[in-house]
Amino acid sequence: MAKKSRSVLKRIRQNKRRRERNRAQKIRLKKLLKEIKKITDPEEYKKRLPIVQSAIDKAVKRHLLHKNTAARIKSKLMQSKLISA
Repeated sequence: MAKKSRSVLKRIRQNKRRRERNRAQKIRLKKLLKEIKKITDPEEYKKRLPIVQSAIDKAVKRHLLHKNTAARIKSKLMQSKLISA
């Protein structure tokens, strides 16, 4: 097998770091979405909603989610019966 150049080794290290960072951010987002879906108190829901929306927007900015996917998720959260209560 051919010897890898220094630039290839550096690229491998960078990709590993980025992959771990992206995974952590995706897991955090999924955790926030799970938590907000479990909430039954309207006041608590309204308090947590901006935090989740912000996390979704940050995920789009970091290219972890497509903008249309994010819009769909946020729309579903806004359609909750807890918002109108």
